[in-house]
Amino acid sequence: MQWTSLQDFLTMRGYGLYVWGSFGACALGMVIEPLWVRQRLRTIQSRLPKQELKG
Repeated sequence: MQWTSLQDFLTMRGYGLYVWGSFGACALGMVIEPLWVRQRLRTIQSRLPKQELKG
């Protein structure tokens, strides 16, 4: 595909909202997922010593 202007590139022949929205959703997921995993790991690590003392 060849685009003659930046506007043509951004609109992508009418599919720009879908294309850029998909890229945005993917990028958001790639940022949020490691943050959630890190938070979950910290939660598990903080609970782990408490469980060992009970057992």
